[in-house]
Amino acid sequence: MLATIVARLGQMVFVMFGISVLVFLIFFATPGSDPAARIAGRNASPETVAQIREDFGFDRPLPVQYAVMMKRLFVTQDLTSFVNRGQKVIPEVLDAIPATLSLVSGAAVLWVLGSLTVGVAAAALRDTAVDRGLMILSLIGISAPVFWLGEVMNLLSQSRYHDTWLFSWVPGLGYVPLSDSVSGWFKALVIPWITLAVLYIGIYGRVLRANLIEAYSEDYIRTARAKGLSPTRIMLRHALRTSLLPFVTMFGLDFGALVGGAALLTEVVFGINGIGRLTFHALQNLDLPVILATVIYASFFVVAANALVDVLYAVIDPRVRA
Repeated sequence: MLATIVARLGQMVFVMFGISVLVFLIFFATPGSDPAARIAGRNASPETVAQIREDFGFDRPLPVQYAVMMKRLFVTQDLTSFVNRGQKVIPEVLDAIPATLSLVSGAAVLWVLGSLTVGVAAAALRDTAVDRGLMILSLIGISAPVFWLGEVMNLLSQSRYHDTWLFSWVPGLGYVPLSDSVSGWFKALVIPWITLAVLYIGIYGRVLRANLIEAYSEDYIRTARAKGLSPTRIMLRHALRTSLLPFVTMFGLDFGALVGGAALLTEVVFGINGIGRLTFHALQNLDLPVILATVIYASFFVVAANALVDVLYAVIDPRVRA
C-alpha cells in the first residue's frame, strides 16, 4: 500500500510538471502570441515593446523563461499581474481559495448525503411509486442549469420573499469569511450550497441506484441472502460498499474540478470572489501570470483528487487491495 501511494505521488509530480510546461508553451510560446505586445497595449511603439520584452525576460530562451516563471511563481512568489501592475499573483490566488473551498466543500456534503439517500431509497424500493418519483426529481435536478436555478433562488431569497420569515435571515450576495463570523459564513453560503448541489444529487443518485440494482444480481448478494442476513445489512454492508466505486470516482473528478474553478457560474450568480471568477476575469484581460497560476492550481486539485480516489479504492474494495 505504501509503495503504491509513493508511486502515485511521483506520478502526480510528473503530471503537474507536464501541465505547467504545456500551459507555459500555450500562452508564452505560441506563434503570434507575444506577451510583451499584450502588456504594451494597442498602438505601442516598437521601442516600448522591446523594453517590456527585456524587463520581463521575454528575450531569453524558452527554458530560461520557464525556469524564471516557475521560480517567481512558487519560490520567491513575486510574480506580478500583467494587467494590474504591482499586484502579486500568489496572494491574489490565496485570497480566492477560501471562498471556493467553502462553497464546494459545503455543496459536496449536501450532494453526497442527498445522493446516497436518493440512490439507496430508490434501489430498495425499486419499481415503486417512490422509485419513479425520486428518479423524476433527479432528472429535473440534472436538467436545471446552475445559473438559472441560482437566479431563481436569488429572486426568491433576495427580492420577492426576502422580508418574509422564510428568507429574512438570508444576507446580501457575497462571501463572508469564516474567521469573521461563523454564522454569517453559514448564512451566506446556504443558498449557493443548495444551488450547486442539486445537479450532483440528481446525477449521483441515478448512478448509485443503477449500481445497486446491478450489485443485487451478483453471487455474493445471493450468498448473503442464503446466510439469512437482513435486507438492511445486505444493502448497507455488501451491495452499497461495492457500488461506491463509480461514486467515488465521479466525486474525485467533480470535486477537484469544482475547487479548481468549475464552480464559476455559481460564484458569478452569488457574487462570490473565488478561483473561478478570478480565472474568468484573467482570461477576459489575457492576464497570463494569473491564468498560469490558476490553471496550475486547478490541475493540482484534479490530480490530487484522482490520487486520493485510487487510495480510497483499496480501502473500499478488498479486491482492488489484493
